[in-house]
Amino acid sequence: MSGQSITDRITAAQHSVTGSAITKTVCKATTHEIMGPKKKHLDYLIQCTNEMNVNIPQLADTLFERTTNTSWVVVFKSLTTTHQLMVYGNERFIQYLASRNTLFNLSNFLDKSGLQGYDMSTFIRRYSRYLNEKAVSYRQVAFDFTKVKRGSDGLMRTMNTEKLLKTIPIIQNQMDVLLDFNVNANELTNGVINAAFMLLFKDAIRLFAAYNEGIINLLEKYFDMKKVQCKEGLDIYKKFLTRMTRISEFLKVAEQVGIDRGDIPDLSQAPSSLLDALEQHLASLEGKKVKDSTAASRASTLSSAVSSLANTGISFTKVDEREKQAALEEEQSRLKTLKEQRLKDLQRNPATATTDSSPVSTLGGTINSAPAIDLFSTPSSTNSTSKAANDLLDLQPTFQQSLPPTTNNSWGGFTASPTPQQPQNSRGLNVDFDSVFGNNTNGNNLDSTVTSSPNQSMTLNGQQPNKLVSNDLDSSLANLVGNLGMNNGTAKK
Repeated sequence: MSGQSITDRITAAQHSVTGSAITKTVCKATTHEIMGPKKKHLDYLIQCTNEMNVNIPQLADTLFERTTNTSWVVVFKSLTTTHQLMVYGNERFIQYLASRNTLFNLSNFLDKSGLQGYDMSTFIRRYSRYLNEKAVSYRQVAFDFTKVKRGSDGLMRTMNTEKLLKTIPIIQNQMDVLLDFNVNANELTNGVINAAFMLLFKDAIRLFAAYNEGIINLLEKYFDMKKVQCKEGLDIYKKFLTRMTRISEFLKVAEQVGIDRGDIPDLSQAPSSLLDALEQHLASLEGKKVKDSTAASRASTLSSAVSSLANTGISFTKVDEREKQAALEEEQSRLKTLKEQRLKDLQRNPATATTDSSPVSTLGGTINSAPAIDLFSTPSSTNSTSKAANDLLDLQPTFQQSLPPTTNNSWGGFTASPTPQQPQNSRGLNVDFDSVFGNNTNGNNLDSTVTSSPNQSMTLNGQQPNKLVSNDLDSSLANLVGNLGMNNGTAKK
């Protein structure tokens, strides 16, 4: 089966209708497609765990619900998505999982739809056991072993003896369940199990690094422990040697499936003489007869063992640093791609849009200075052909001389009243008539439409009769009315 099924599309559509974006994304991350969950869906869910208004129990319950599906693909991808959120999501997510009494109940899961379903069902049962154990470990120690600080001042190196003897067995249990996944290179045949194996590989490296540092701390304290503590410590060290052999086999599988050799740490085993020294020290505490050994020889053996294990820890640290660097480079590459795409979009769709209310538009901080019509600016042109049109709509109420009371111009039979004189430096509102209407009307043609009247006997501002008075709207209108004879040809006395 390849591609999203009809059920996947219907389920996503249902959650689109209900408006549950998280549930919809979970369904898209756990479709029937035989491939790992898509990165964009995982990134969205990881971001959701960092949002305080997101309901973490609801998110977890949605993933648990998806594991009740009968298809091995959906169940396996649900486990992988949960693992991804436990590792890279906010700590609130794994805290909630640790607070639950039960997590995944898949110990009897079996997909009988085909041969591949039978094979993958085995790994689903093992994988679910590991995720359950990972949550239980967090509940017991209140932290994730794969995320603890490492180094000489790390958590496992500075832990006291009593707490150390209780903590290391918890790491051992989690390591045992992880290694029980027990997959071969020939069984990594599809993208779903490959995605799960990569997460297990990273967990194995970090978990064993914490385990290794706990053993270093144990060896440094061993010769100062009590008899009971030494007995526990010796048993822990023997189990550690066994786990080191198993983890080496696990890393060989990782190398066979194409993981870069630089991402696989080198494991350095302590010399076998150390185990003899530990057993002899315990025997001496129990009163048994042992070979005589000087403190200098024991110190030399211990120093050599600690140095070997420390080199293993350094190898793990280099792997972590390389992974962080790769993640940083990937993020920078994504940001560069997004930036280039944004610049292409801006070049393809320049900011040329204008609105009716404003002729100047801004987009992305760039001002589009397209030619615009300014209805309220004073015309700068000195062309005489536009003077009459400009004067007609010139609203500046400034004149050189007031109309005398004996003016015979009339508007509908009423005598035009004088207008008080305004200051000379008063500026009015000038309108560019030609710019608005694109009209190149000649001033002489406009003057010719005004017929002379015998009643017009006043000259203002040195203008000739039958001419419009500049900067005086009232007088101009009065002249026009008088000249057009709108008083039915009878002049009022």
